[in-house]
Amino acid sequence: MYHFFVEEEQVNGENAYIKGSDVNHIVNVLRMKVGEELLISVKGDWDYLCKIEKTSSDRVDLKVLESMEQRELPVKITLLQGIPKSDKLEMIIQKAIELGVREIIPVKTKRVVVKIDEKKADTKVNRWNAIAESAAKQSKRSIVPKVLKPQTVENALETVKDYGVKLLPYENAQGIKKTRSILDSLDTKNNIAVFIGPEGGFEEDEVKKATDFGFDVITLGRRILRTETAGLALLGNIMIRLEEE
Repeated sequence: MYHFFVEEEQVNGENAYIKGSDVNHIVNVLRMKVGEELLISVKGDWDYLCKIEKTSSDRVDLKVLESMEQRELPVKITLLQGIPKSDKLEMIIQKAIELGVREIIPVKTKRVVVKIDEKKADTKVNRWNAIAESAAKQSKRSIVPKVLKPQTVENALETVKDYGVKLLPYENAQGIKKTRSILDSLDTKNNIAVFIGPEGGFEEDEVKKATDFGFDVITLGRRILRTETAGLALLGNIMIRLEEE
């Protein structure tokens, strides 16, 4: 079922409507007709099953058939991702959002090879957020997670300083029992930050800075995982443990 996001004022009792660029997508790309059903979400609070009642060039009018509580994980998860080469970040954004992440912060660690021109940064961020919205629609998220502008290590750590659980997978860490213990103790009261290094991993002083901000340095096992694999492996474990009935 197709899924769209609307503002609170676009839902009024049994009536709702869609406006903006989604109208052209519904009418001219998907070629949806009066009577067909779709799903809309409002700010993560509620999802609504709707039926199309009328279409025009700038608006799709809907009848609300059913309201459903949002399907988000009970805590906020933020992914701090060392910026990888090529288009790997686009894939990471897509998959991380499918796994429940609400916010992604690209981080300029010391071993990041990619240099993002400040003049092109806004264009990059806009593209990343378009990918985020598409992934949110595909995975039936109740919100559209945000991808922030690239930040320094210090600024990224400051952003999540108040989170209750902060995890940094590191190739030099040992003790899988510690990892299991932390994951098994996750609850619905503490927001979670996950910090993943780029290709080549973290410098030791970056790991030290993270621990100073309360990050637990953990291992994900005896195999070395690529940057695009490590975060998704950890996020998948977190999602399973936090998913509600």
